[in-house]
Amino acid sequence: MPGSPCKKSFSLSASQAKACVTCSDQPVRQASACRPRKLKHAIQLIMPPNTYKLFYQRHLPHFQPEGATLFITFRLAGSLPLNVLQTLNEELKRQQININQIDDPELRRQAIYFAQKIIFGRWDSGLDNLDGGPRWLADPEIADLVEKSIQNRDQNEYSLDAYCIMPNHIHLVCTPLEREGQFIPISEIMHSLKGSTARYANQILHRQGNFWHHESYDHVVRDHQEYERIINYVMENSIRAGLPANRAYRK
Repeated sequence: MPGSPCKKSFSLSASQAKACVTCSDQPVRQASACRPRKLKHAIQLIMPPNTYKLFYQRHLPHFQPEGATLFITFRLAGSLPLNVLQTLNEELKRQQININQIDDPELRRQAIYFAQKIIFGRWDSGLDNLDGGPRWLADPEIADLVEKSIQNRDQNEYSLDAYCIMPNHIHLVCTPLEREGQFIPISEIMHSLKGSTARYANQILHRQGNFWHHESYDHVVRDHQEYERIINYVMENSIRAGLPANRAYRK
């Protein structure tokens, strides 16, 4: 059913699992230096934008099974200071070492899942609690622009389940739709969403340069219980931040 988390149980193969925890999102110039050596040949995001792939990797791991509901978080460029990114990257390295010592594929998949939850929790908490950095999404005109772009893609590129527009980042829960017999890659959706909103937001701000950080965090919703937990997290995030009611939505 569109908009509901797929009932299938999604899992990584053993080879995919080995590559699935790597560097934190950080400036591109630093990413190659801190990536563990055994991950150098992990699958890269080099396919044309309209090509679907089950698993791809840039600096953050990405996994998009067909028909999956995804929890996506994307943030403004420069919204996390370098010291926070370095701390997150050190934690990722520790998690990677632990995961590489697990031989059983199922235990490895479970370890990856919980490691990603830990890292995301710290990453999102850092965004929520920062006093400095850009907060362009707190501008009502820019928030309206982004919100309309998210809503306009509903039933065109994805089935929209929930979103929350925070001052420096956005939470989005959606299920990519099929087009010409294949599911639309989340990389294509985010490229379109970020590209169009960045252009107009920069015009409003009378600035040039990157508006969004180049990469997004995405997580496959595994079952209905997790779906409800994530939806509640998104909505409660907006309440804790004291956002206007129209800056958050759930189906």
